[in-house]
Amino acid sequence: MDEQQKLANSKEVLAFLASEFPKCFSLQAEAKPLKIGIFHDLSERLKDDTGLSKRLLRMSLRHYTSSWKYLASVKEGAHRVDLDGVDGELVEKEHADHAATQLKESKAKAAEKRQEQKKQLQEKKGLKNRAKIPGKGAASDKKPTERKSKPAPTKVKVRELVDDDLKVGLQVSVKVGSTPMPATITEVAKDGIQVQLNSGMSVKVQRAQLRLVV
Repeated sequence: MDEQQKLANSKEVLAFLASEFPKCFSLQAEAKPLKIGIFHDLSERLKDDTGLSKRLLRMSLRHYTSSWKYLASVKEGAHRVDLDGVDGELVEKEHADHAATQLKESKAKAAEKRQEQKKQLQEKKGLKNRAKIPGKGAASDKKPTERKSKPAPTKVKVRELVDDDLKVGLQVSVKVGSTPMPATITEVAKDGIQVQLNSGMSVKVQRAQLRLVV
């Protein structure tokens, strides 16, 4: 391998090792427990290879031996193999137990990560649904809004807004659809007034839709 073929990452290194030492490393078929000290043997065999640094080789070897497929192969009594695939010493119980523990912990972390990703996805969908403004044909959005607006007291006194009333934080009654609902002004702009309903939903309305609660 020359400088132009220099390996850049663990994936490329492992593909190279599987090609150079097919009886030792496997990316597709079942893995075999590696001889203890295999890194030293690799360093010797590849010492004239300028396309592979020892740092990347060590990192790639660690990646290979932490894979689920490899950890599952480290069982008590199984033969470890050298670079040429020759059977060597047997895997000891201590090493087999350690590999089984690593495999169990790795799978548990993967399951936890999938669960967290699923939770985040559900939260994003929930935020999108809450941000929707009720409109024609959105019956599913209207019902909860109407249900929440029913308890609004009909005896609350209101009056029309004047210019001095238009301030952020002002409590108002806003008419969205056919039912007035309590809300708070969050922004006053030329093209409309942004209010936040008690349900947490933000909508932009016109001044004529607002009444001051007195």
